Amino acid sequence: QVWLVESGGGLVQTGGSLKLSCIASGRTAYGYVAGWFRQTPTKEREFVASITRDGQNTDYGDSVKGRFTISRDNAKNTTYLQMNSLKPEDTAVYYCAASSRFYGVTEIPGHYNYWGQGTQVAVSS
Repeated sequence: QVWLVESGGGLVQTGGSLKLSCIASGRTAYGYVAGWFRQTPTKEREFVASITRDGQNTDYGDSVKGRFTISRDNAKNTTYLQMNSLKPEDTAVYYCAASSRFYGVTEIPGHYNYWGQGTQVAVSS
């Protein structure tokens, strides 16, 4: 079994920055593709970013390209999401996810079989 624990959410003003962390524990967690998604009460779960297990390939949703950066430190079993130039539209619950079946980046929620509990990000105008 794999456990994902997220932290780093909070309230920031427009144009500010936040860095989210996702610490994984369990068997061979370092070998999993990792991703970030976000969700609001009025929108379906939205893809944010994904990264391969070696960190060489990344993928981003169109709405966050150029502003967000996904990275990972396998020695610490941790995946990060650096969020810059935040906008009110970025307000959502952010979820960390991992896949034990896919080795390439993927934007489809159903391809991930492990999920964190979510952390709230709010951006004020």
